[in-house]
Amino acid sequence: MPIHSENIQHPQPSSQITSSSIPDVHQIPLVTPKPSTANVPTITAPKPATPDLSPEEREAIKQSMNLPDTLPIVNCLARARIPTTQGPEIFLHLYENNIDNKEHLAIVFGENIRSRSLFKQRKGETQQDRMTRGAYVGRLTPGRTIADRDEILNKELHFNEDGTLIIDEKTYSDPTLVRIHSECYTGETAWSARCDCGEQFDEAGRIMGGDGHGCIVYLRQEGRGIGLGEKLKAYNLQDLGADTVQANIMLRHPADARDFSLATAILLDLGLVEIKLLTNNREKIVAVEGKHRRVKVLERLPMIPLSWQQKENGIHSKEIEGYLSTKIERMGHLLEKPIKIN
Repeated sequence: MPIHSENIQHPQPSSQITSSSIPDVHQIPLVTPKPSTANVPTITAPKPATPDLSPEEREAIKQSMNLPDTLPIVNCLARARIPTTQGPEIFLHLYENNIDNKEHLAIVFGENIRSRSLFKQRKGETQQDRMTRGAYVGRLTPGRTIADRDEILNKELHFNEDGTLIIDEKTYSDPTLVRIHSECYTGETAWSARCDCGEQFDEAGRIMGGDGHGCIVYLRQEGRGIGLGEKLKAYNLQDLGADTVQANIMLRHPADARDFSLATAILLDLGLVEIKLLTNNREKIVAVEGKHRRVKVLERLPMIPLSWQQKENGIHSKEIEGYLSTKIERMGHLLEKPIKIN
C-alpha cells in the first residue's frame, strides 16, 4: 500500500551556528559532540585491505553503532528502463519511506531483479496501470496490453493468493554485486576533485554494466548526512586547515551522520539478501547487514582509486590525497595507500 505523507517523519533542520561560535581548527578537540554512526579512531598506521571482517571485528563494530531494531518501511513507487550513454540498460526504481521525505533510488542492472512492493498486485488495478508504474516482465513495446506476461520473450510472472510476486529461486543463484552510494552533488555533478564519490559511482556502474547484473542503492544523504549547505561550510573549514572529520565536528555534526537502514530495507524489497559489496568502509558492511543480519555481505570488493592504479582518468589533486588519507587514518577504511618511490 502507498505510504501517506502524514505518516512520514520530516527531518529536523540542522542547528544554526554563527561564525563566532566556530572554534579555530588547531584548537578543536577531536571528540564528536553527539552520537555518531561512525567511530573516529586514531590509527597510527594505515590498515592493509582485508577480504572480510573477522567475527570479532564485526561484533566490535556492531557494538559501537546504534543500529535500529526495526528497519524502515519502503515502498517502490515507480520503475522505468533507462538506456544509458555508456551502453548498458538500467532499471531505475524510485522509493518512498516512512522515516524521511526524500526520494531514494535503486539503480538495477538486470531485468530479473524485481521489487516486491512495486510488483505486488493491487485491488482494482488494470494491466495498463501495472505497465505504467513499471510492474511488468520483459520489455515494453508499442501495442502491448499485458504487464504480467511478455509473449515475445516468453516470460510470465506468477503470484501468491495475496498478490505477492513469486520469485524464481534460480534468479539469485550467485550473490549480487551491490554498491551503497550516498548522494554527492559536488563530486557527481560539479566535477569536484575534493572526493572520489563521482569516480566510485562511475566505476560501480561500469563494473555492473559489464557483468549485466547488480544494484546501486542511491541514498540522498549528501555530505555524509549533513546536507549540501553544511557540506559547503565544511569545505571552507578544510581550506582553513581542517580535515573532513574535523570540519564536520567543528560544525557540530557527527563525523558520519548517515543511516544505512534504508539501504537494507531496499535490498530486502529487491530480494537481495546475499550480496557482494563494493566498499572500503568497514562500518558500512555491518550497517548494511543490519542489527539482525537480514542481509549478508558474503564478499567485500575494494574500490581502489583510479589514480592509485596509475590510471590517467583518475583524480589528481592535493585535496583528494588528504581526503583519502583521512578515510584511512582516521575512519579506518580498508585501503592501503601506495608507497611513492622517487
